[in-house]
Amino acid sequence: MVALDVMVERAAGIDVHKSMVVACVRFPGGDGERVSEVAEFATYTADLLALRDWLVAHGVSRVGMEATGVYWKPVFYVLEDAMETWLLNARHMHNVPGRKTDVADAEWIARLVEVGLVRPSFVPDKPIRTIRDLTRFRRSRMEERTREAQRLDKILQDAGIKLSSVASDPLGVSGRAMLAGLAAGSRDPEVLAELAKGTLRKKIPLLRQALEGRFDAHHALLVAEVLDQLDSLDASVGRLSEEIDRLIAPFADARDRLTTIPGVDKRAAEAIIGEIGVDMTRFPTAGHLASWAGMCPGQHESAGKSKHGTARKGDTWLGRVLATSAMSAAQSKDTYLAARYRRIATHRGKRRARKAVGHSILVACWHILSSPEVTFNELGSDYFDRRRSPDALARRKLADLRALGWDVTIESDKAATIRPPAA
Repeated sequence: MVALDVMVERAAGIDVHKSMVVACVRFPGGDGERVSEVAEFATYTADLLALRDWLVAHGVSRVGMEATGVYWKPVFYVLEDAMETWLLNARHMHNVPGRKTDVADAEWIARLVEVGLVRPSFVPDKPIRTIRDLTRFRRSRMEERTREAQRLDKILQDAGIKLSSVASDPLGVSGRAMLAGLAAGSRDPEVLAELAKGTLRKKIPLLRQALEGRFDAHHALLVAEVLDQLDSLDASVGRLSEEIDRLIAPFADARDRLTTIPGVDKRAAEAIIGEIGVDMTRFPTAGHLASWAGMCPGQHESAGKSKHGTARKGDTWLGRVLATSAMSAAQSKDTYLAARYRRIATHRGKRRARKAVGHSILVACWHILSSPEVTFNELGSDYFDRRRSPDALARRKLADLRALGWDVTIESDKAATIRPPAA
């Protein structure tokens, strides 16, 4: 076995479980050999404080632990202020098969840490972690609200009420008034249709037809329960947004500059800050950030040949935010991101195009957060056409016309006769 240079004189590894942790400390012995000492602790706060004191007493300067579900969090938070604490990717620390014990795992982690064979995972600072917890919970509340709205439509369809076929937003002011009337016992389509407001009043004849169904007492109870749940979720989202606004105030400038990216609104910008923070020194380049987030292709080279590499698993919460922002950007007008989406979706499919645009958004986020003066530089929807030579662009346009059956005759430089296809 080749001896590796020791980079951390006093290192520790922790094997984390729900109710207990096993810690191993590695330090130099009297005869120059490395010595291991192992101890087991429960995961109650008092026991974790005892773990911290035990590590401090051994003079540990760096401790590593495997990211095990959510169980690593209380251990990490207790230790991070006392010493350099690394959260490690489990895929980077496979031990020898057939020697799997808690003590062996803890010692293996300690050995990897002391010789520098592992890298720490990104863990945001405390203020960013607080924002992250709130933005994730808010997104969960919003997704739950969407499910409740879908559940409401299923109840209405079961009762033969076709409100969603007429009103673009059944939960708007007019729709809520009609639903409240149904829940309160009103069944007359004429009366319910008259509750429409604004432009929806133009559709009153259609509303009368849509509101005539088999709406029974149990439907009324279900609709009332769903409406109460929707009101509760709206209030919850409002309270969370207020608290996020308060906590993100020190980073308000960064959030506002992120919203200059097409498809990134205020909530998306807050979620992005909650996931990656505002300190981009954690990621040396935009490529490092994209790789960490799982937003770029994997690398698989063997025998000098590059093969298709699967993208690594990244931050799923960040991935969902970027996917939503990418689809919003794809629907924007006269923007570079929309042109990029259409360009890739044409020959690679919508899923790959969505991820590519999400990658572009994340790269833009890195540049914006890296400098306090940077905002998004809109390249325009004609960016890819401007990169082509005029002759190449003209040939492509002519080929497209001919593929559609048009008769195109080039008469002279920049002059042509175009005849529509024969009927």
